[in-house]
Amino acid sequence: MLELLSNYALFAAKTITVVIVMTIPFFVLLSGRKNNRKGQEPTVIIRHVNEKIDQTIRHFDATFLSEKDYKKKKKAAQKQEKINAKKETKPKTFLCSFTGDIKASGVSQLREEITMILSVAKPNDEVLLVLESGGGTIHGYGLAASQLNRIKEKNIQLKISVDSIAASGGYMMACVADELIAAPFAIIGSIGVVAQIPNFHRFLKDKNIDFEQITAGDFKRTLTMFGNNTDVAREKFQSEIDEAHELFKQFVGASRPLLDMEKVATGEHWFGTTALELGLIDKVSTSDDLILDAVKSRDVYKIEVERKASLFEKVTNKITNKVTALLYT
Repeated sequence: MLELLSNYALFAAKTITVVIVMTIPFFVLLSGRKNNRKGQEPTVIIRHVNEKIDQTIRHFDATFLSEKDYKKKKKAAQKQEKINAKKETKPKTFLCSFTGDIKASGVSQLREEITMILSVAKPNDEVLLVLESGGGTIHGYGLAASQLNRIKEKNIQLKISVDSIAASGGYMMACVADELIAAPFAIIGSIGVVAQIPNFHRFLKDKNIDFEQITAGDFKRTLTMFGNNTDVAREKFQSEIDEAHELFKQFVGASRPLLDMEKVATGEHWFGTTALELGLIDKVSTSDDLILDAVKSRDVYKIEVERKASLFEKVTNKITNKVTALLYT
């Protein structure tokens, strides 16, 4: 009897340990999500890109130039700085970045950055957004594109640079730009809409499991995961997808009226060089070269509203990146 109790206690201990190990990640993620909902006070960071580049150049000069040449160049630079100080203030380039997930959750940060920029920007200033996104929800990216439209409505030049990918909802944002630039192998386009859902109706039927769903309104639900999907429901769902695609095409067409929409709105994506030929972008270059060009005649300021990402956000963003990599590689 004592041995039986001992074995039972050992079994119970193992079971409790397994339950705890399996439950901890769930509560950690749930806690991260709650913290995310509560929000954290964002920190506004402004970096003068020109100064950072100048510091790098001075460091290289001090390393590679002779002492005589270094002093000569330093003296000439100081003289130029005095001349520049007497001139009118140079126009500014406000540098921002947006890395999108499925929900376009970065739009909350983007809208704050845009609001700050518009409060100080002058007509001859510009905004350069470095954009990376494989797309996601229509409403999320529609809002993100609307935020970018705020810049154009204030008659501030908007440039968007894509180094890796601006597809689907990402391209919905990108096409708003006055000038759209992409790297040679950046993925561009995917002007299409996709929706997919598994259906377990036959499995449940085979197991003699009933599924009940009560709705008010003929099309409150169309396709479902557990019900018996009908042709009528499929047709309605397809019509909704077609409607979303049509709105997508209209939006892109309004932003880039010279596009051959029938040719590019097939859901396909292209690399940067081909995208240029199709008129999906205006220029092939990297964001690094754009920034180096800008500092020659402008003061470039990197604007960032920084908020510490919760564990939940880190996990979901990692999953999103994996899914995007599978879709576009």
